[in-house]
Amino acid sequence: MRIGIEAQRLFRPHKHGMDRVALELIRSLQKIDKENEYFIFVKPDVDNKVVFSTDNFHIVEIEGGAYPIWEQFKLPKLAKAHNCDILHCTSNTAPLALQMPLVTTLHDVIFKEGSVLEQLTSSASWYQKIGNLYRRLIVNSIVKKSQRLITVSNFERQNISKIYKLDSSKIQTVHNGVNECFKAVVDNKARAKVKQKYNLPEHFLLHLGNTDPRKNTARVLKAFYMYIYVYTEDLKLVLVGLNESKLSTILKSIDLEEELSDKIILTGYVVDTDLPILFSLSELFLFPSLREGFGIPIIEAMACGTPVITSNTSSMPEVAGDAACLVNPNSTENIYEAIAKVRSDKNYKNQLTEKGLARYTKFTWENAARQVLGIYQTFNHNNI
Repeated sequence: MRIGIEAQRLFRPHKHGMDRVALELIRSLQKIDKENEYFIFVKPDVDNKVVFSTDNFHIVEIEGGAYPIWEQFKLPKLAKAHNCDILHCTSNTAPLALQMPLVTTLHDVIFKEGSVLEQLTSSASWYQKIGNLYRRLIVNSIVKKSQRLITVSNFERQNISKIYKLDSSKIQTVHNGVNECFKAVVDNKARAKVKQKYNLPEHFLLHLGNTDPRKNTARVLKAFYMYIYVYTEDLKLVLVGLNESKLSTILKSIDLEEELSDKIILTGYVVDTDLPILFSLSELFLFPSLREGFGIPIIEAMACGTPVITSNTSSMPEVAGDAACLVNPNSTENIYEAIAKVRSDKNYKNQLTEKGLARYTKFTWENAARQVLGIYQTFNHNNI
């Protein structure tokens, strides 16, 4: 078969969830499939060494333009020119005028939740807002057009089936995995280098911050303040993904700018090779998101031996199992109590670490790639 895979943002330097999933899938397919021929459609960018062409994998760079123009006009033209038998679009959307069988990965339907006005007036970045609006405009049609849909959790599979009134047999759950680089890092030189690079303190809790309200950063900050106020510890909160301006806006909104300004360390964007060390150095990973389609950082932290606090909602219990401390993400007090419990009860903390190290092994990219390859092969068997 000649299989096309859309991976427009694969080469951008600051990769996020869907980009990383596409990258890991492609790398794993390269390892396990030497028979089918692949065409990976990407937009040129600076990080073009993350994946290379091989005998049966061809990197096809399609020059820029806005995302919708690239996807709706340039991508289908190139997929047809390369005689692809199918096209797999990896990031929720796809070309409407595609003239070949389509597989679409629909990571989640968060963009459908809440009104357009609520989304446009939220604290999310304009990039996030425009992306959600674009999905609202075309995903209904893409769901109908796709021969098969892939999603990343059984929770999301049920959501998609309900919202779009689909037979669940059209949707397949393919859980995300953990990159092999995520493991407890004990190399003192590597740890010291990352500590210096990001100005990390000796003792800290870790949170992946975001302006998107569903990441729940404001409640994390309030719960952290409650903890250090009660326990008067010399403890810092390290935030990944926020700059000073965005942090200041959030702190002002919760009236804690003066109290927390010297208690927070901002790392900026952290490259993937540094993330395992950052997890390994942290005492606790805070991920009480309001809503996730999967939640890859949960299992990445577990792989590094870091205890995790996450939410009892959406996909997170499915991913975490009994290996994380589950909280009500809408309750600041519940998040605070979880921090206090994990930090004060060493036996409980050690149990979370041990269970996490067992739990993450259930999620591998090779397994995900084999499932996706099985979906591709159904098209070949059916002679579509």
